[in-house]
Amino acid sequence: MRLPRVVAVAVLVAAILAYAGMCGILYSAQGIILYHPSPLLFEPDAQSISIAGKTGALRGWVVNPGQSDALVYFGGNGESVERDVAFFRELLPERSVYLAPYRGYGPNTGTPSEAGIEADALAVFDLVHASHADIAVMGRSLGSGIATHVAAHRPVDGLVLITPYDSILNVARARYRAFPVFLLLKDRYESWRNADAISTHTLAILASNDEAVPRTNSDALLTHFRSSKTVVVIPHSDHNNLSNSVVYSTSIRNFLAQPPAPAPQAPPH
Repeated sequence: MRLPRVVAVAVLVAAILAYAGMCGILYSAQGIILYHPSPLLFEPDAQSISIAGKTGALRGWVVNPGQSDALVYFGGNGESVERDVAFFRELLPERSVYLAPYRGYGPNTGTPSEAGIEADALAVFDLVHASHADIAVMGRSLGSGIATHVAAHRPVDGLVLITPYDSILNVARARYRAFPVFLLLKDRYESWRNADAISTHTLAILASNDEAVPRTNSDALLTHFRSSKTVVVIPHSDHNNLSNSVVYSTSIRNFLAQPPAPAPQAPPH
C-alpha cells in the first residue's frame, strides 16, 4: 500500500531533519569525543617546569633531570601523563624525560585544539632544545600525531610512535561512515602530510588487535615515511594494554640507546 504523497513528503522531510540534527550533534560534540581531559590526579615525584605556550604558560615535569640526552613525550587523548613518571624513570635513567599535559589536561587550564596543542608542542621542544643537544620525541595514540608534527618541524634525533594513525579524519571516516565527517571535523591531525618531511629514524609500535586505531590507518601512515623505520607489533595486545608487554619497554629502550641514524642523502643530479 502506497503512502499518500503528502505523508511520504512529511516522512522524507522528517528523515532529513533527523539526519541534519545528528550531524549537528556530531559537530558540536566532536571536542568531547576527541579529547578526554582529567584534572591533575596527584602531584608526581618529578621536577616541575613551566613552558611559555601559545596562549599562556603550561606546566609539566622533567624526569631524570640533568642528563645530556632528552625525550619529549606526548600522551594519548585520555592520558594523565603524571602516571608515566615512574615508568620513564626506570626505563630511561640516562635521559631527561619531559612530560607536558595538553591545555585543559592535568594542571593546565584552557581548551585543547589541534592548532593550540601543536604550537604548544613546538614550544616544549624549543625549551628542551635550549639545554639538550640530542632530543628524541615520543607520542602515543593522539600524541603520535603531535610527535610527528614536531619531528617534521624541528631537529629531532629519533621518533617513537605508539599506535599511530594516518589522520584522525580517516579514523573518524571509518567509524562514522553514515556522516560527512570531512565537512564536520575541525581537528584532523593529518600525520601523513608531515611524514615525508621527517629525516630521523622512526620506531612504530602497534597493537595486534587495535580497536581504536585500526591497523590500516597505522600502515597507511608508515607508507609516507621516506626515512628509515622499524615496526614492532605487540602480540595479543590492544590499544590500551600494549604497554604492559615487556616487548613494549624493551623496544623503546633499545631504539633510544642507538646513535641517531644519518639522514638519507639525496641522489646526485
